[in-house]
Amino acid sequence: MKNTIAERILDFLKGYPPFNLISKPTLLEIAKKVEIQYFEKDQIILSQNDSPHEHFYIIYEGAVRLYRFAEDKKHVLDICDEGDLFGLRPLIMKENYLMGAAANEETILYGIPIKLFNDIILSYPKVSQFLIASFATNTRDPFSEKHKGKLFANIEAIKKVENSFIETQSIKYTLNPLTCSTTTTVKEAALIMTNNVINSIVITEDKKPIGIITDKDIRTKIGTGRFKITDTAEMVMTQPVITFPENISVAEAQIALLKHKVSHLCITKDGTDSSELVGILSEQDLNLIQGNNPLFLIKEIKKAKDAETLKYIRSKTSDLTKGYIKQEIPIYFITKVISEINTAITKRAIQLSIKEIGKQPPVSYTWFAVGSQGRKEQLLMTDQDNALVFENVEPSEYETVKSYFLELATKVTEKLNSVGFDYCPANIMASNPKWCLSIKEWKQQFKEWIKDPIPEKILLSIIFYDFELVYGDAKLYNNMAKSVLKHIKKNQLFLGFLSKATLDNPAPLGFFKQFLVELDGENKDNFDIKSRAIRPLTDAARIFSLYHGLQVNNTIARFEKLMEVEPQNADLFESCANAFKILLQFRTSQGLANNDTGRYVDINNLSKADRLKLKSCFKPIKNIQDSLKLRFKIL
Repeated sequence: MKNTIAERILDFLKGYPPFNLISKPTLLEIAKKVEIQYFEKDQIILSQNDSPHEHFYIIYEGAVRLYRFAEDKKHVLDICDEGDLFGLRPLIMKENYLMGAAANEETILYGIPIKLFNDIILSYPKVSQFLIASFATNTRDPFSEKHKGKLFANIEAIKKVENSFIETQSIKYTLNPLTCSTTTTVKEAALIMTNNVINSIVITEDKKPIGIITDKDIRTKIGTGRFKITDTAEMVMTQPVITFPENISVAEAQIALLKHKVSHLCITKDGTDSSELVGILSEQDLNLIQGNNPLFLIKEIKKAKDAETLKYIRSKTSDLTKGYIKQEIPIYFITKVISEINTAITKRAIQLSIKEIGKQPPVSYTWFAVGSQGRKEQLLMTDQDNALVFENVEPSEYETVKSYFLELATKVTEKLNSVGFDYCPANIMASNPKWCLSIKEWKQQFKEWIKDPIPEKILLSIIFYDFELVYGDAKLYNNMAKSVLKHIKKNQLFLGFLSKATLDNPAPLGFFKQFLVELDGENKDNFDIKSRAIRPLTDAARIFSLYHGLQVNNTIARFEKLMEVEPQNADLFESCANAFKILLQFRTSQGLANNDTGRYVDINNLSKADRLKLKSCFKPIKNIQDSLKLRFKIL
C-alpha cells in the first residue's frame, strides 16, 4: 500500500540539499523513518550542552533561531527557515550541542534519524561534504587545525599540488567516434574514414569496442599485400583495443600511448572493453592539448611580435582558467600559473615597446605591478595597476629620462589595453607622471603616505604596498622594498590607521546572518564579494605582514608565512588562507560564468550549498578583524 505521508515527505526533501543528491528509493526509506515534530513559538528544541538527540532536523515550516550563551549573555547566531538543517553536531562530531535552538515562530520540523543517515553518508560522498559544510557554518572556526580533514579541508580548492601543470589536465577527445561491424570490408571502412577525414575507425559489437583500424593498419597490412582490400575488418583490425574511462588525464594518456605503443585509445563508460564506447583519443588530441598548456603559452608569448598576438594567447589563458576551475584544480595552483602568464605578457609588451622607440632605456628601471596583479591574484581580465621606478639621475638629465620612461609606459599600457587589460579608472598606471618616478621620489612618496595617513593616502597605500617586480632591475626594486619596510617598522602607528580603514569595510552579513547586498545602483540586490569578503582578508594579510617586515605580497603566501612567525596564531592564519582560497575560486567561477569580474554575486541564484560555503568563509574574516582590533588597539 502506498504510504502517502512518506511520499509527501519525500516530495519535500528532494527539493533541498543534501537530500536531492540521494536516489529516490533510498530517500523514500528515509522519508518513512522521518519524525514530524511541532513547536510553539519560543519553545526550546534543543539546549546548549544537551546530550545528542537521535535526530538532526530540517525545517519544514516556520523558523528556528540558533543561540549560544557566552559570558552570561545570550547571542543569537542565526535564524534558519524552510529547508535549513540544524542539530548536525551529533552526526559529525558525536559531541554535545554547543548551541541551543528554539522556535522563532510556530514551526514544524522533520527529524532525520542519525543512525539511519550514518550509513547513507558512507554511500554518498557529496551528501557527506554538504553536511560538513552545513555544520561548518555553525562552527566558530571551520578552517582551523582542529577540524582539518573534517570540514572544508576536503575541498580541493584549498589544497596545494606539486605536480607539473600539464599533468593535472584532463584531455579532450573525439566523442561519438566512427564505428563499423566486423563484417565491413576494409575498402568500405577506408571510404568511411576518407569521407569523414579521420584516421581511424573502431570495430564494435553491441557498442563495445573489439578492435580498431587506423591509417597505419591500411598502410602496413593492405599496402604491403599481406591482406586484400576486400578482406573484412575483423581480419585486419588491431586488437585488443586499449581502453580508458572518460576522465583520463594527459599524463595517463601519454603513459598509455608509450606503454602500449599505440596511436589511439578507446574511451568507454567504465574504462573497460566490456562497456559502451563513448570516444576515441589519438596522438593528435594529445598534441593539441600540448599547445594549450602554460609552458607552451609562455613560449609563444616570448615569440610574439605584436599586441594582437599577445591578445590571442591571453584568450587561450582564459580557456585554461575555465578548464582548471571546471576540473576543481586548487586555486593556489591556478593563481601561480595565470600570474606567470600575465607577467610574461607584460614583459613582452615592454620589450616590444622598447623596440618601437628604437632606443634602449637611458638608466636602470623597474616595472612593477600593484594591487591584485602585484599580489599575483589577477585570475580574470580586470584593469591595469602598474608603476615604474627609475634610477636617480642628475637634475639636468631628469626631464629627458622621465620623458623616455613616460613614452615607454604609454606604449606598454596601450598594448596591455589591446590585450584586454582595461586602463585603470583611477589612472594608477606607469604612464601617469605621478607613478613614474625616480627611486628617490618613490621613497619620499611612501614616507609621506606613512607620515600623513589621511583617507586618500591610506587608499593609495593599500594599493601600492602590494608592489611586485615584473621587469627590470631587481636591485632597484629590492632597494625600494627594503626602504618601505624599514620606514614602516619605525612607524607602527601607521598600521593602526591601515587597520581602521580595513575595519571600516562593509560587513558581509547582517544582524540576522543574512547576506548584505547592494541597496542601489546597477548591482542592486547583489552581494559584493570583493569588498565584503575578499578585501578584508587581503588587507589583514598585508597589515600583519608589514607588521613583521615580511617582503611577501601574495595573500595566501602571506598567511602561510605568518603561520611561521606567529605559531601561536597558526590556526587563525590557516583558516584565513583557506577561506581566501575558497572565496577567490568562487569569484573566479562567477566571473567566468558571467563573463565579468565576478565581483557582484546574485545570492538568490546560488544553491543552498554555495550560500553555506560563502557563509563559512565569513567566520575567519570576523576572527582576523577581531585580532586586528586587539593588536593595533582599534576601538
